[in-house]
Amino acid sequence: MPRGRKLIKKREILPDLKYQDIRVAKFINYICKRGKKSLAQKIVYQSFDLAAKKIKKPAVEIFEKALENAGPLLEVRSTRIGGATYQVPYEVPQGRRFTLAARWIVEAAFNKQGKPMAEFLAEEIIAAYNNEGTAVKKKLDTHKMAEANKAFAHFARM
Repeated sequence: MPRGRKLIKKREILPDLKYQDIRVAKFINYICKRGKKSLAQKIVYQSFDLAAKKIKKPAVEIFEKALENAGPLLEVRSTRIGGATYQVPYEVPQGRRFTLAARWIVEAAFNKQGKPMAEFLAEEIIAAYNNEGTAVKKKLDTHKMAEANKAFAHFARM
């Protein structure tokens, strides 16, 4: 008889200091390396200021639009059915959409070299805001993969 899985309690994340937004606080946590949260905050706030200066709109508005543009609506998961493994397209839940978009934006900024991190992060946020850049390309690749495997959608368990 299988043992019941324990439900994992989600940690409550406090809003960030400057914008009082939980999503910005989570984004800061994605930037954070080796426990240096104050440095991560400095990087994120500088990049938001640079993006706001360039686009001439509020920083949080730019950030929200960038996340919306970089977040995938569909993704594929491997499912084993009758000895064969299929890539089955699934709709992405809202929380995972934010996680993937934020991760892709941060990853794209980390992979560049030559300028301060805040500038690269600002460039990537602006690129995602304008529906271009590495994070949006990754989203489009994910959508193409889901579209190509649309024939296996009937295997999806909801």
